[in-house]
Amino acid sequence: MNFLRKLGKNIDNINRFIGTIFGTTIVLLVVLTVMEVILRKFLNSPTIWSFEVLKQLFAVYFMITAAYGLLKGSHVSVDVFSRLLSEKKKAALSIFSYFLFFFPFCFVCAWYGYKYALTSWAMKEHSWSIFAPPLYPVKTVICITFVLLILQGISEVIKNVFILKGLSYD
Repeated sequence: MNFLRKLGKNIDNINRFIGTIFGTTIVLLVVLTVMEVILRKFLNSPTIWSFEVLKQLFAVYFMITAAYGLLKGSHVSVDVFSRLLSEKKKAALSIFSYFLFFFPFCFVCAWYGYKYALTSWAMKEHSWSIFAPPLYPVKTVICITFVLLILQGISEVIKNVFILKGLSYD
């Protein structure tokens, strides 16, 4: 059980680190948005790159912090029935749900995200805008996101196994 505890904590630390680092991207997004508004509305000098850069930064921020959101329990969940259950029954239901819904969905998305990114890299895909930034780095984040979600899902299952066995995870 020590191996599982260590594995779960390492996964949590990886996603905590990534979530903390990329979570600061929101500050950059706000600064760039305010800058663009000032340039456009007050100086009548909009940039050609801001929309594309903001769109890609937000995509990276939104996707790469998804596993951190799972770690922190900030994803939406429907607990109408599970809130009536004991902790052990909640843990069993959670494990069942992870294997029935979460992991298959994440594996399919990771696989197709990988193929999607590979195609984008092969053709050196760029946006159709005038600025035309490359799209392949952002499309690579799709696959990375789902790999991180799979890892965090493994950690969540480990935590629920500890609950089922009546052991302390901390």
